Amino acid sequence: MNEQDVDNEVTALLHRADQRYTRGRRRLVVALQSGEGPLTITQLLATDASLSQSSVYRNLTILEEVGAVTRIVTHDDFARYELAEHLTGHHHHLICSSCGDVADFSLDGRTEASLDRAFQRAAKHTGFEIQAHRLDLVGACANCQ
Repeated sequence: MNEQDVDNEVTALLHRADQRYTRGRRRLVVALQSGEGPLTITQLLATDASLSQSSVYRNLTILEEVGAVTRIVTHDDFARYELAEHLTGHHHHLICSSCGDVADFSLDGRTEASLDRAFQRAAKHTGFEIQAHRLDLVGACANCQ
C-alpha cells in the first residue's frame, strides 16, 4: 500500500471507532512506515523530534485498538510496534532472544501455502478455526552470536 492508501485505511479504522486521525497519529504512522521493521518507542521518538513520549504511548494504544498497529512483545523490556499486516503485507519475524531486536522476513507463495496446509491440519484436530497466522522465529541475531 502506498502512503495515501495507508492514510485512507487508518482514517477509516479510526473513524469506525469514533476517533480522529490527528497530526500526532499521522506522524506515528509515517515513522512506522519509514522504519526498517518493528520499532521501540525510543526508536519512534528518535525518528521525529516533535513526538512526545506520553502522546506516543497513548496514540499507539489507540492505533493498536483500532487494528492499524501491531505490538510485538519480546523477552526484553521494550515492545516493538509496526503497521498492521493488512497495511504492509504478510510477513513474519526474526526475534533475537538476547538483545530483543526484531527483523521482518517474507516467504514465497509456495512456502506460505505449505505452511497454511500444515497449520490447517494442526488446527483441525482441536476444532480451532484459523483466521490468520503469524510466525516468529526466535534465536540469536548476527550481532549477538
